[in-house]
This record gives sequence, C-alpha cells and structure tokens, in this order.
Amino acid sequence: MDPAWLDPEQLDHRDVAGAVAVVEAARAADTPVLVPVLSTSYTYRLKHGWDGDPPATAVHRNARGRVDGVLDVWLPRWDNTHLATIGVTVDPLSRGNGLGRALFEAGIARARAENRTTVLADTHDYPTGVGFLTAMGMSQASEVMLRRQDPADLDWSRLDTLHASAEAKAGAYELVRIAGPTPDDQLDAVTVLTAAINDAPTDGLDVEDDVFTPERVRRFETSQVLRGRRIYRLMARHRDTGELAGHTIVVVDGERPWIGFQLDTSVVRAHRGYRLGLLLKIGMLRWLAVEEPQLRSVDTDNAASNGYMISINDAIGYKVIGSKLEYQLKLS
Repeated sequence: MDPAWLDPEQLDHRDVAGAVAVVEAARAADTPVLVPVLSTSYTYRLKHGWDGDPPATAVHRNARGRVDGVLDVWLPRWDNTHLATIGVTVDPLSRGNGLGRALFEAGIARARAENRTTVLADTHDYPTGVGFLTAMGMSQASEVMLRRQDPADLDWSRLDTLHASAEAKAGAYELVRIAGPTPDDQLDAVTVLTAAINDAPTDGLDVEDDVFTPERVRRFETSQVLRGRRIYRLMARHRDTGELAGHTIVVVDGERPWIGFQLDTSVVRAHRGYRLGLLLKIGMLRWLAVEEPQLRSVDTDNAASNGYMISINDAIGYKVIGSKLEYQLKLS
C-alpha cells in the first residue's frame, strides 16, 4: 500500500474533494456532535496548517480510483522536533480490511524518516478509535474534555454577577480589544503573552514547551484569516505598568457565522489570583454579543486535569459534548 502524498503548492481539486468526503463521512459516522468539515477550510489547512506549519497529508485510492483513506503526519518545525502526530481517517465503507493499519504504518515510516522519536495520536472516546490506537501499540497519556456553549442562551443575570465579582478582584487591570490580526507595534508583547499557555497541563505526554516568536504568532493569525475566520483577542493589561497579564481568543467562521471556536485563554503566572480568567471569558462574551450576535455555537476544549479553566467554563455555561483521548508511542 503506497499512499499518494499531496503537494500543498499544487493541490488537485479531486484529491482535496476526496479527502474532505472521507473526513466528513467518518465524522458523521463516529462523532456527529462535531462541526462538519468545509472544503475551503480544509484546503487552507493543507496549505498553511495551524500556524504556517502544515501537515504532510496523503490519500489512498481504491481500485476504482476513489479516495477511501487519508493520512496526516504533523512534523513540528517551531519546537518539539522529536514529535510526529499521526492521524488516520478511513471511509466507513472501507473499514475492516487493514487499510487503517497500513496508513498508520506509512505514517510511522514517515516519522522515522524525519528522525522523530515519539509519535502522538488522538481519538474521540468511542470503541473503534480506542481499539485502533491500542492495536497500534499506543498508550493513553492524556484526556481532553470537549465543551460547547450557545451564546444565544446565556444566563446574563448570572454572568453579570460573576463579572462584577471578578472585576472587584481585578481592579488593577483593564481590558484591551484587538479585532483581527495584532497591530505590528503590539506583536512583540502579544508574543510574550502567548507563551503563558505553556503552563496548561500536558499530563503524561512527552511534549516540551511551545516556542513562540512574532513570526509564528503572525502566521497563526494569517492562517485563521485565510480560512475565512474573524479573530477576536481580548487582553488584560496592568494599569500601572502596562504589562499584558492575560488574554483569550475566539474565532468566528465567516462561512458559517453561527459557529465560533474558543482558542487559548491564559494568564501570566505573575498576575494570577485576580480572577482574570473569568473576567476575560465574560468580557469576550460581552464583546461577541455586540459584534457577532448571531453566534449559536462556540466550542472549546481543555485537559481533563485543568480544573481551574474547566471550573470557569462550567460557570459561564459550557456543556460537555464528549472527550478526546491522546495516545503516544515511543519509537525504538
């Protein structure tokens, strides 16, 4: 079995369409609660990845030329260069004949060729996915809880009360909004602030801290814009020193403007203890209620061990919709 690796610079619309069809068929069969896949967003993912570091993606075609399997291998370049993350998706109609295993083994071969020593993979918590990764020799190292919120159905009386209590504790700070990409004169400070996410728990995963540079932050923002997403970044700034203390980011899907995604929320260690996480999250909801009042769904996720952020999400109306299990394998 020899999958065809795609060239991000010369994508064939038939390869992209075939891959999207497989990914969407698998989503509908295995995890229907998740947001459907769009061809446009998927194409930009193939070209730009999350932050200018796209995955190596291959497709497998059956005897009649129809794409029935997709292999993604993420090979980080910014940091964690010992890692490879493998994603295998097989059309539900083509399962049970060894295609998934063959694709996974092709991913392992690619990881070895790149001198990666640890392989990561994840699956949503359902028997087929868990069984597959276990059969591939992988061990669970972390669990991520998935939550969703309907901004049109928020208890604003409760949120206003929570906001007032957080504001009383955070009197030394002010909230600063950035809609769209970060202005050049603020990029260095935002880059430093972004690194606060490294304090989030990683449980048993063999991962190192992310390394953030102004170029990486800019590439992340560019990738989001190219995928048709509107970016909202809300920051907490210390009034006396001007130091950025924390931030939260939400992106809204331009093609499906009722759907949003809550990305990073983090507070710099030296500024914790002032309820800035809660202040930022509710402040973001207030901002979105004005700029994106049509929103009906915002998804977020946190490590199951991240009790602090989960308690905030629960307090402001997020509901659990599932969990994702993260597995790893050390290559000999």
